Amino acid sequence: MKTAIEPFKIKTVEHIHITTREEREKALAEAYYNPFALRSDKITIDLLTDSGTTAMSSKQWGALMDGDESYAGSVSYYKFEDAVKKITGFKHIIPTHQGRAAEKVLFSVVAQGGKTIPNNTHFDTTRGNLEFIGANAVDLPTEIGTRPEVIAPFKGNMDLEKLEETIKKYGKENIPLAMITITNNSGGGQPVSMENIRGAKKILSKYGIPLYLDCCRFAENAYFIKTREEGYADKSILEICQEMFSYADGATMSAKKDGMSNTGGFIATNSDDIAERCRTNLIVMEGFITYGGLARRDLEALAIGFEEVVDENYLKYRVAQSKGLADEITAAGVPIVLPAGAHAIYIDAKSFAPHIEPKNFPGQSIACEIYRVGGIRTTEIGSLMFGKEDKDGNHIAPPMELVRLAIPRRVYTKSHMEYIAEAIIEVYNNRNNLRPMKITWQAPYLRHFTCRCAYL
Repeated sequence: MKTAIEPFKIKTVEHIHITTREEREKALAEAYYNPFALRSDKITIDLLTDSGTTAMSSKQWGALMDGDESYAGSVSYYKFEDAVKKITGFKHIIPTHQGRAAEKVLFSVVAQGGKTIPNNTHFDTTRGNLEFIGANAVDLPTEIGTRPEVIAPFKGNMDLEKLEETIKKYGKENIPLAMITITNNSGGGQPVSMENIRGAKKILSKYGIPLYLDCCRFAENAYFIKTREEGYADKSILEICQEMFSYADGATMSAKKDGMSNTGGFIATNSDDIAERCRTNLIVMEGFITYGGLARRDLEALAIGFEEVVDENYLKYRVAQSKGLADEITAAGVPIVLPAGAHAIYIDAKSFAPHIEPKNFPGQSIACEIYRVGGIRTTEIGSLMFGKEDKDGNHIAPPMELVRLAIPRRVYTKSHMEYIAEAIIEVYNNRNNLRPMKITWQAPYLRHFTCRCAYL
């Protein structure tokens, strides 16, 4: 059959808020032109994030009733631990309430004192957690990974030559670990090849530096390896995942993504020393070591989620849904990061609105207009999120200016995708009317979450 269908049935529904343009104009102004500040009852389609926005399965909802809410030694934790170990093979599994908590606990152990952490590309909270403690977050994307228009199978890869240069520059003693984010979220949701993970591990082993994966979307990355990398077509998704993790010494995860649940995360490591110190910090920051800030019923849902996410039929649908949206808007001329990823489509804001300089946030202007036209919430990943100023006040822009359309798992149907495409195409056709923006207030860290903006 040629028609790709959702590999699930809809068992319950949630009301969608349909608003008028006038209502959206007012809501946007009240939010100071920051989509994060919009009330959810003013949103028709929410593509702000795919984190924690999954529609859980009937098996997961049923599992919630089995939650063992014991403070310590919960049976639900051991189900969760077994599910994670089956996929990753790591010795120690430490639960947290979400990914940024996992990062904070781990980095507070290994990255204090100005240490350097290389990554293919740090995402916002990873970078924020490192910079908050005075550590140095170094991004090492490949050259083609920063060129939206180039089509290549693994644009999320780490530049291995630059990895070795970074080690020599900062000294192996100042690099407690290196990370690879799979898939590469800041790099347009692009996957990382098995060859690249292996190559990074080989270089790091030479210097005695551990490799950790930021594995929020590990199953989606495995699907791209299966369908794009030679030698993996006949391997199962689980087998590919297990091989990916076999090259790493540990991982952090926001399980709100490929954990297929609404909350949760973990730190995983093979190091007894790091695990012990993380558990000590976990008790101070999150909760006891067998719940990590979570209700134990959420651990039950995650255990089921980790089984469901490695289903190849689900992943095939997931990738096809994103590709369908990408194909529809690119056919109308909308520039995006190519090829389409799985969890999101990324609009190339530089090409979409070339008349707006990076310092005036073209991505934020596009995101606001997409909401104004269709009630669709998206997020900017560009100068607003990652831009900085040098000592002379000059704007330092990141490599790409993007608008991310993050697609929640098992939530929206084909007609929703068509509606999204129609709104984006309308904004694109009127792109010359997009206006530059400025920040009127910002926090010292992770400013994009709470900043206030205005049009120039």
